[in-house]
Amino acid sequence: MPQAGPAVRLLTGFAGFGAGSLNLALSSSVFAASAGPAAPLAVFAGVVAGAWGLAMLAGAVVFLARERLAGGPWARWVLAGAAAIHLAAIAFTPVAPAASNLSLTHLSALLLTLTIIASLGWLQRAAVRQRGHRQDNERQLLPAAPAGAGVRPGRLLPAAFAGAVLVAGITTPGLAASTAGQYAVPHGGHNNLMPGGHHQR
Repeated sequence: MPQAGPAVRLLTGFAGFGAGSLNLALSSSVFAASAGPAAPLAVFAGVVAGAWGLAMLAGAVVFLARERLAGGPWARWVLAGAAAIHLAAIAFTPVAPAASNLSLTHLSALLLTLTIIASLGWLQRAAVRQRGHRQDNERQLLPAAPAGAGVRPGRLLPAAFAGAVLVAGITTPGLAASTAGQYAVPHGGHNNLMPGGHHQR
């Protein structure tokens, strides 16, 4: 249990960074598609998605720095609501190439949001079990293990790497499917800014 706890916390923080980035990408996609009579509603949805993305990024920083969820128990209900919104967006998106790309971004954000919810639930159950073991040791007058004694950097580093790769594997397709990803400069094309410039061959 002490070995897995820090790795799960890192996975939760990484997933928060990924989900926040995806929601910012959703915001840019909604703003880019806002036109016609539904433009005010689209602008409102874009603002909400952008604000939620920034909140996810800030919450991930706070969680990794303090090992405490920003917003307390209410944050889990908000995360569940965000997951429901992503699911509804996937289910009710019209069949169109641009809409299917946006559905992929919603799907990636949904998977990372569910990862955060599941990781937080695991951490809560682990904390309850750890408190129970500590109380049993106190009743039996056994010495408590020092804080951080079970954490081995040699095992935590591979777990952190695996969590980062997992989150990146979910986040990257979602970002690429968004409007920001479609207009991104391809790798290796940053130097070819001037037509006929000396960087071209």
